[in-house]
Amino acid sequence: MTETPAGSAPRPVLLTVDDDPAVSRAVARDLRRRYGRTHRVLRAESGADAVAALREVKLRGEPVAAVLADYRMPQMDGVELLEEAMDLFPSARRVLLTAYADTSAAIRAINDADLDHYLLKPWNPPEEKLYPVLDALLESWRPEPARPGDVAVVIGDRWSARSFAVRDFLARNEVPYRWLLVEQPEAGRLLQAAGVVPADADGRAEGPVRLPVVLAPDRDPEGSGGHPRVLVDPDDTALADAVGLSTRPQQEFYDLAIVGGGPAGLGAAVYGASEGLRTVLVEERATGGQAGQSSRIENYLGFPDGLSGAQLADRARRQVAKFGAEALSARSVTRLEACGNARVLRFADGSSVAAHTVLLATGVSYRTLRGPGLEEFTGRGVYYGAALSEVNACADEDVFVVGAANSAGQSAVNLARSARSVTMLVRGPSIEASMSSYLVEQIAARPNIRVLTCTEVTGAAGDGHLERLRLLDKRTGHEREVEAQHVFVFIGALPRTDWLDGVVARDPKGFVLAGPDLLVDGERPAGWPLERDPYHLETSLPGVFVAGDARADSVKRVASAVGEGAMAVMLVHRYLARS
Repeated sequence: MTETPAGSAPRPVLLTVDDDPAVSRAVARDLRRRYGRTHRVLRAESGADAVAALREVKLRGEPVAAVLADYRMPQMDGVELLEEAMDLFPSARRVLLTAYADTSAAIRAINDADLDHYLLKPWNPPEEKLYPVLDALLESWRPEPARPGDVAVVIGDRWSARSFAVRDFLARNEVPYRWLLVEQPEAGRLLQAAGVVPADADGRAEGPVRLPVVLAPDRDPEGSGGHPRVLVDPDDTALADAVGLSTRPQQEFYDLAIVGGGPAGLGAAVYGASEGLRTVLVEERATGGQAGQSSRIENYLGFPDGLSGAQLADRARRQVAKFGAEALSARSVTRLEACGNARVLRFADGSSVAAHTVLLATGVSYRTLRGPGLEEFTGRGVYYGAALSEVNACADEDVFVVGAANSAGQSAVNLARSARSVTMLVRGPSIEASMSSYLVEQIAARPNIRVLTCTEVTGAAGDGHLERLRLLDKRTGHEREVEAQHVFVFIGALPRTDWLDGVVARDPKGFVLAGPDLLVDGERPAGWPLERDPYHLETSLPGVFVAGDARADSVKRVASAVGEGAMAVMLVHRYLARS
């Protein structure tokens, strides 16, 4: 994809998708003939390629005016593609192309992808059958107001852990950005212009640079433009503020405060706000949680063709905003306190937010690999979770995935679409015991995915970044080194509940106990002040509830987490009515 010239507004994109190369070229030719001067015409020959192109355009901050998709394509048909396009670019016009009239396809596209038009191909002449349709659609299309510099620029080192963390934060929060390596001439010119470091005669940066540097877009509502905010190695809160994410509560007191923005927290926020509760959701990293990093979720009710975790999180975010709940980003909660009837959440910066009730939906974190070099290379070749910002860097590379649960399987299948090879490293004797059968079948069908069972990662080595992994064969006790630059780790989960120590009851592993699990021989927990038993999802502190993966003995599935979030809101109503 080409770069947009500095200082010029990007041309709206027209994307055409057809798995027949000859047809694809013909459609793009007709579009360029009419719209080439005012629009950037892209073409793709598969749904997967089209989605990848749309995601890259999204990160660049370019607008998409229309997507024209052939209906009958393998792996991902036109309706599925248009549904993905709708999630990424809701205002883009969506057109389905077919070789003959297909009423059922049109109806499906209208229902699933909010179709704007249905076109039969070939159109001859296009002046009569194609251009009038697109003229009308493009006339009605109105992009969001944009000015040059509306996209953040991240300047950093390829193997800097903090540079990776900044890019990952922006990607997971759906914030468009451009990524420049510090040694690139354009990076040197921008650093010079920003006054961060002097530059040589050719505009390249010279001297020490504290990285990463983020040039955040000017968000002055008056539209002065041209003066980006410069952040040198910003923390997440400063970064979130600069790119327009909300970090501070708008009210002093709420009915419901939710800690954690995974499926359970998002579900509770939607139900709470839609039912009239003053609701605030507090998230440390990005909404979606671990599910938000899943490349494909295919067993979630109501989505027979599957959807990505990012799509699910984005839809949920929009629902949360629609019903008026507040969502705070980059806020780390360090303490929960009971102050009379109020429940107070203390933040790391000393500020706080108070509410009648609190829902703990903090989810879990991936366990970390143990061994020489593994901690050193975290963010520099060793990544926990899907690491959305690193997937493109794995094209035509040999990559490794550690783990045997669904998240590992989803990541392996996704990476296999572009990587030269994917090697799954599994401690146990098989993946069948811990992974859904549909994923096992998909992995078996991918010739570039290899599964090594009874294998552990014991160490890592490299010069400044990961270059080699040390693997142990548990059956033979033999260790060997393999070349590796990218390894994605999914090895179980630990609850993120240390900050609740001494406040609510937890099991020996740190998961929060609730409801019947708090009763011992029918006796309520010590210190319980009420004349009733704790509600089903209520913790040992009245008015504080737990939902999702952080709850002891919960079902680790997206659907159950969303259901528990909804159930928690019902119990919040009951608690408030009796308080």
